[in-house]
Amino acid sequence: MNNNNIRRSRLFIAMAAAMGASAGANAAVELYNEDGTTFSVDGYFNAFYVNRDNDLSDTRDSRIKMGFLPNTIGFNFSKEMGDLTLGGRSSFWTSINDSLDSPIDTAIDVRQFYATVDGSFGQVLIGKDFGLYARSNIFLDEILMGFGSPGTAGGVSFGNIGVGYPYPTPSAQITYRAPEMSGFNIAVGVLDPADTVTGANDENSAPRFESEITYSTDVNGLGLTGWLNGRYQSAENAGTTVDSSGLGYGVKASLAGLTLAASGFTSKGDNPVLISNSPVTEDDADGFLVQGSYAFGPNRLVLSYGETDAEILNLETESTTLGFFHDVNSNFKLVAEYNMFEGENRTTGMTNSDINTIALGAVVTF
Repeated sequence: MNNNNIRRSRLFIAMAAAMGASAGANAAVELYNEDGTTFSVDGYFNAFYVNRDNDLSDTRDSRIKMGFLPNTIGFNFSKEMGDLTLGGRSSFWTSINDSLDSPIDTAIDVRQFYATVDGSFGQVLIGKDFGLYARSNIFLDEILMGFGSPGTAGGVSFGNIGVGYPYPTPSAQITYRAPEMSGFNIAVGVLDPADTVTGANDENSAPRFESEITYSTDVNGLGLTGWLNGRYQSAENAGTTVDSSGLGYGVKASLAGLTLAASGFTSKGDNPVLISNSPVTEDDADGFLVQGSYAFGPNRLVLSYGETDAEILNLETESTTLGFFHDVNSNFKLVAEYNMFEGENRTTGMTNSDINTIALGAVVTF
């Protein structure tokens, strides 16, 4: 079996699991397979009618928006070369909400553009991909294919980013994944560091380090998955050094149609929403996410609650989501969600966000 075909799109495998369908039915459409060379395409399309009630401003918005995931198309290739399999993936994530701001210039976000080398030693990935820190926190989110917290007015919603986990920002990286060992999967990577200080003589003398360990097993029909991931980097200038670290974790258990999940993170000197080239302080943040879902026939009910407490951004957030997912077939899903999001200033306790959102949408995958 071609290892790269398994590893090339863990996002779509996670999405297939969220749909309650087989990964093979939703991961890709194979366009070419001959003489050890394969080429396939996968796609994800969604749109939601969103009605958002802002209690602070006493205003109500109606929009047609993307959900938690943008619309995307991905291309995968692999070629067997003796004992090695060479592969690659490029995926392009696009907004559907920018045409009124810039009618002839749609934004395209290239989140993945990498090559892989697979062999008996495991896999080496070179290029741009999602980070390892908080990776399973988001990929195994029960509302990954839904809407969640409101996010920005014109772009995607935020799902549970900033209310339970940070975003594993796609970054340039060199990552090694070991062969599976009795249910364990281990990945370690060096990533392009973020410039978290400003001023004269700022530098990153070492790359950013990230890793993740996952474990999956089945005990008499009880499916168990656990994970632990982390990040460390350091940046400095003539007068300041900022050490950034983060630890993510979680566990998910599934039996028959019932799934229960709990995850969280703790960090210091690290933006709890997403890492970027912007100055930060060595202050703390932590958060958690608890979820339960029940699948019956083609339907799935989800209840989700998350919080983030961030000294570093002087904020506290919480988000509650009730979702209903209905599979029309293995590639077409209908979604209905109700979300309650609140945010407040951590120092003063003053509420700065109080938004209730109804989202009704459809998702098509191939």
